[in-house]
Amino acid sequence: MPPPCYRGRFAPSPTGPLHAGSMLAALGSWLLARQAGGQWLLRIEDIDPPREVPGAAQAQLRTLAAFGLRHDGGIEYQSRRGPLYQRALDRLLTDGLAFECHCSRSDLAAVGGIHRQCVAGAQRPDPAIRLRVPDGCEIAFDDLIHGHVKQRVDVEVGDFVLRRADGPWAYQLAVVVDDAAQGITDVVRGADLLDSTPRQILLQRALGLPTPRHAHLPLLLGDDGRKLSKSDAARPVDDASPLPALRMLWQALGQPPLAADAGSVAAFLDAATAAFRLECVPGTPPPVSAAAHNGSARLRD
Repeated sequence: MPPPCYRGRFAPSPTGPLHAGSMLAALGSWLLARQAGGQWLLRIEDIDPPREVPGAAQAQLRTLAAFGLRHDGGIEYQSRRGPLYQRALDRLLTDGLAFECHCSRSDLAAVGGIHRQCVAGAQRPDPAIRLRVPDGCEIAFDDLIHGHVKQRVDVEVGDFVLRRADGPWAYQLAVVVDDAAQGITDVVRGADLLDSTPRQILLQRALGLPTPRHAHLPLLLGDDGRKLSKSDAARPVDDASPLPALRMLWQALGQPPLAADAGSVAAFLDAATAAFRLECVPGTPPPVSAAAHNGSARLRD
């Protein structure tokens, strides 16, 4: 059988339980994959051990199952994919597109952390590896929600890290390698990663990899105006009673009320898959209460 023409994914980091903001990205990406008759893959982005919470990945899997968001195929763990990242890094180094950097954050403080040339005063035994971003590098792409997006990567980001000085792989390299290896055609995720996309496109071009389509969903914000994952309101969703949260997330995705969801998770997801319209998804954060979790989740008028 040929592979499906649509392949999406959800890729949480195991830093804690899934909250409503995480579930918005999961639900939106799942609905688009299912509506397209494609596959929805699951990848655990566990390449930053100091930030990981023991048992978090298993808890996240239980939540996704309780919400009816079934994935296709096996689960990939980034912590097991180091050889793939090393091969990509070796190619970039061989081609002169990446380089060792001995600069520390304090070395780059005077230029706002943006690296354009090494200014380190001493050689480090464990240098970071950065991508060499050419002068005048502008990357543009069309996001399915936000429209035409462009970024001067050299000015706004600079030479960015591919492997950190303390050893772990950088997110930008790992996600590009993994999306290509898994044949991802559509990246649907939160808008907090919108400004990372030009860096990833630049890496894809450097490695000769395809660039998927992108759709960046709105973030849920707490009453303090911060992204929900960084807000005191980021309580986990309730696995035992998922329907209230699913209905709130559906509204946060800008979708009109469903005619009927028959009172079960399976019936809700069937109705939502048939009714979902990407053009209704807002490009800005919806006005969501800080209590954006199951029992008391309400959208403000």
